[in-house]
Amino acid sequence: MRRAVAAVAALLATAALSACAIPPPGAPGAPLTPVGFSQLPGWPEAKPATVLRAFVQSCAALAQLPPRQDVGGSGEVATRAGLAGQWTRVCTEANALKVGDEAAAHAFFERNFQPYALGSGLVTGYYEPEVQGSLRPGGDYTVPLLRLPPDLVRASLGDFDPALKGHSVTGHVVGGKLVPYYDRSEIEDGVLDGENLALLWLRSPVDAYFLQIQGSGRVVLPDGRMVRVTYAGQNGRTYVAIGRTLTARGAIPGGQATMQSIRAWLLAHPLQARALMDENPSYVFFREIDGLPPQDGPPGTLGASLTPRRSVAVDPRTVPLGAPIWLATTDPVTGKPMQRMVVAQDTGGAITGQGRIDLFFGWGEAAREAAGRMQAQGRSFVLLPLARPAT
Repeated sequence: MRRAVAAVAALLATAALSACAIPPPGAPGAPLTPVGFSQLPGWPEAKPATVLRAFVQSCAALAQLPPRQDVGGSGEVATRAGLAGQWTRVCTEANALKVGDEAAAHAFFERNFQPYALGSGLVTGYYEPEVQGSLRPGGDYTVPLLRLPPDLVRASLGDFDPALKGHSVTGHVVGGKLVPYYDRSEIEDGVLDGENLALLWLRSPVDAYFLQIQGSGRVVLPDGRMVRVTYAGQNGRTYVAIGRTLTARGAIPGGQATMQSIRAWLLAHPLQARALMDENPSYVFFREIDGLPPQDGPPGTLGASLTPRRSVAVDPRTVPLGAPIWLATTDPVTGKPMQRMVVAQDTGGAITGQGRIDLFFGWGEAAREAAGRMQAQGRSFVLLPLARPAT
């Protein structure tokens, strides 16, 4: 069966080449613009030692990969830092640094990395929600949180044509053909009910929807125990931001479509909420995380635990996972400049294009408030390792 699915995926990838002729956002492969560290806004006053823990966690994840494993980027970015093995030297030195030594951290980054301007882009935020749930259905717990279906197939088109790196198709085999997977509406209508995929049961469809948007969460059971869940896969359908839909219809004033205002609208309009959420055909499946300490963030795409305000989701077609990034934007709570080093450790369906950044804020009420309000323009610079340390 696996050989048959692979063959179908290969045929589909070949047939899909003409449909993927549109270049991905952000013009991957465009020439990089090198800049000096002095051109990074706020660098002289920065405290990069505080990001080293996150970077070292990325190094640990990269070390588990084969040296030739693709970790992202294209063009010159991929040539310089697109393989896991290209991070070995700088990771070895990072692991040897004394924790909390700001002078040593400054020297480490300036000696080992070259910053490149990614340009300006939208900076948003995400967090790890906490919701009420149960191991079994019944009473208030009627909304299933689903595991990854066994028939879901994902084919990476870059495996068949390097020009399509970063593109993929997702579907399932029907009558010997790979066809698109069920959309949100079909799944909510119960097309998978007979597959016994329920991982947990939640109280609110709105909670389930936002858990899918965030990609991970903490589910508190009736007896007080906590189950950590994270992204296991997606149905391959294009993500549609329902906040834009509400704004276009005048339900939320322009510029005010935050996570908080969208959630408030859904809760205030329960009869219309299902139809609105179904306008986003994208659907996320989950898996349980065992043994993750509560003080640690959920694992990102790279496999490293996410660090509040230090981990970001990026478009891996433009930025390698594991790369440090200098981010200059605006704090969503204080309105003051926020200039700091972060690490590319995650991806997201809505995170596309060079300069597009999604900042992880952590968990709890403060993180939810900040992440919900984070929507500002920002400038970003990716730091790529030098072939040899500067002298």
